[in-house]
Amino acid sequence: MLYDYTHATAATVTEETDAAITRAEQLVAGAAASATAATAPSFDTTLRPLELAGAALLQAYGRGAFLGQVHPDEALRDVAQEADERINKWRVSLPFREDLYRAVTAFAATDEAAALDGERKRLLEFWLRDFRRAGQELSPENRAALEKLRNRLVEIEVAFQRNVNEYDDAIELTRRQLAGLPDDYVARLKPGKEPGTYRVSLDYPELEPFLDQADDRSLRRELLRKSWNKAVPENRPLLAEALQIRQRVAELLGKPTWAHHAMELKMAGDPERVQAFYDELTPPLLAAARRELSEMEPMLAGDGHDGALQTWDWRYYDARQSRERHGVDQSQVSEYFPLDSVLDGMFALTGDVFGLDYRRVEEARAWHPSVQLYEISDRESGEPLAYFYADLFPRDGKYGHAAAFPLVLGHRRADGAYERPVSAIVANLTAPSGDRPSLLRHGQHGEVETLFHEFGHILHMSLTHAEFGRFSGAETEGDFVEAPSQIMEHWVWEPKVLQQFARHYRSGEPIPRALVEQMAGSRYLNVGLRATRQVFLGTVDLALHAGDGAPDMDEVTRRAYVVTGLSYPGGTFFLSGFAHLLGGYDAGYYGYLWAEVMGDEMFGRFASEGIVSPTVGGEYRRTVLEPGGSRSADELVAGFLGRPPANDTYLRLR
Repeated sequence: MLYDYTHATAATVTEETDAAITRAEQLVAGAAASATAATAPSFDTTLRPLELAGAALLQAYGRGAFLGQVHPDEALRDVAQEADERINKWRVSLPFREDLYRAVTAFAATDEAAALDGERKRLLEFWLRDFRRAGQELSPENRAALEKLRNRLVEIEVAFQRNVNEYDDAIELTRRQLAGLPDDYVARLKPGKEPGTYRVSLDYPELEPFLDQADDRSLRRELLRKSWNKAVPENRPLLAEALQIRQRVAELLGKPTWAHHAMELKMAGDPERVQAFYDELTPPLLAAARRELSEMEPMLAGDGHDGALQTWDWRYYDARQSRERHGVDQSQVSEYFPLDSVLDGMFALTGDVFGLDYRRVEEARAWHPSVQLYEISDRESGEPLAYFYADLFPRDGKYGHAAAFPLVLGHRRADGAYERPVSAIVANLTAPSGDRPSLLRHGQHGEVETLFHEFGHILHMSLTHAEFGRFSGAETEGDFVEAPSQIMEHWVWEPKVLQQFARHYRSGEPIPRALVEQMAGSRYLNVGLRATRQVFLGTVDLALHAGDGAPDMDEVTRRAYVVTGLSYPGGTFFLSGFAHLLGGYDAGYYGYLWAEVMGDEMFGRFASEGIVSPTVGGEYRRTVLEPGGSRSADELVAGFLGRPPANDTYLRLR
């Protein structure tokens, strides 16, 4: 039975959280007592209750704390964010419990534990690793200090994300100042305070087209600088404190840096391997970026501007090159990508390739009227597999990027039945306006790509066969988790795929093949500039977490930005709005590019054996999506490819 979010209140958020923590405490108490029972501890008395406790907490998150990211009521969001902090602190506290540590280590010494294999063996190994990382081998004083630090990190992470979500800034302009932007864009803007003005906010459906198309260079500069100065007074000190705490945690655990500590859980293993990865990729990408900038600079001069191209310029000239070289005008292209058609096409494609059917549930009973709910079923058996919500348009106070959130983890329940997963796409796509539906921007990192990308996470969460929530769906190594989503991005550039669903929102005419070919031709336009931005984000994250002292955050950012070939915008503090640093990607942002290498390599099978091959899709579903984290990411990739990845696909394809 799906949760009815229309009845959610601040009180229900607290009630759900209280009840889940109480139930989790009961399960954990039983697990801890297994070591003192008359019989020897067993898997079912020790580890299984811990996993059921974790699943119960995640379900409470989905019913309450998650609403801090999406609910339209500010007071409820505040209570939900408090619930998020409570749940995360409870999770943090678990491996610090000495009674639980004794119970699990007692079980680990049994013959039953020695005979474990597969997912259950992996589960025991992970719990023993958790206890070690919680300092169970340290003195009581150091362990207590460690727990206090980890709890403070939870507080900082919740506050940092809240400050980003709640931050609101804009510029107000006349229609003349909006020269270069199409009428439909202007029609979607809210009015400014002064009569005849329009408010351009930092929301992505307003920010990105403005940077792409606004002719006034000074206004592009002004809006970008506002975007790069989100919540600086609130978040700068929080980030500085988090970096200090993380380094202290690493020191207590005998690690040279936080990066060494964090990467123990990832494919890379250590920051030296990540640095080697960047050392290989960066030179050719930077060379490409510099060539691309040199081709744009005459355009800048032709517009009467002296000096070098700046950060607020390159997207504008990239869009112009796309129009002039390839005949691709994103304002016109978007007319062939109404949201409903894109969703239908995405469902048809993944349905055929992965053997799935989708059904929209008419009464979503979600947290906002615009949210839609879908059921996913296995096509061959007709068995319902999962549900997911789609919350796709901006709102005040809503999560500001695009992400997929697990609301219920797929796992084997105590009664033996399988709990069907529930998840949500949360994004900020172009909203309908007047008689125009939601029309999505295509292009590199455009809205169509974003939707397909996040749906890759949904499929990962939805198709899981993992026995335990710990390994459910996308609960895998952080530098692999993006790969199943990055695979999805390839399909939005395939002419065969696009012509099946891209239809003009007025006439219903399919997108012209010539335009599709022009779009495909523009796919790798200025790829160096796009890729070096990812390198910048990954290297600044690495530099912040791989040093042994308090970093100079401004200097680290400026130094990392050199890789883009552009000058860093002075007077800004980009990191205050870089929510990934406090959102689980600390010392792990490199994973986006790392996973893209894996994703490209795996998509190579589709490219060589059939772009929409159900045979390849079925193998990918069985070997990668269904196991989730129950096997290592290296095993997943090798299982699908029949060999380890070559790791050079990113450079070869680009």
